[in-house]
Amino acid sequence: ELNIMTNISRAIIAINPDASFNTTNNDVDTIEWLDGTTPIAKESILAKVDELLEAEAAENAKKETDKTNAKAKLKAGEALSDDEIAALFG
Repeated sequence: ELNIMTNISRAIIAINPDASFNTTNNDVDTIEWLDGTTPIAKESILAKVDELLEAEAAENAKKETDKTNAKAKLKAGEALSDDEIAALFG
């Protein structure tokens, strides 16, 4: 799992792809907005972190399901979906 600062950075960029900012000690309370970037509320950033982590967890779960399904289909001689192939072979 990515560290919280990486998640905070991802969340900020997901909200505002043009945001320019710095933080200290990976602390959301120390965000310094640069180059005229409109500040984003802490609550919005943390909500976006949760949303991104949930989406990542769902994607990981789907990949595991696709991998399991692909293995079962291979054993049964059935065709695989593109997602199942990607889950097995990248």
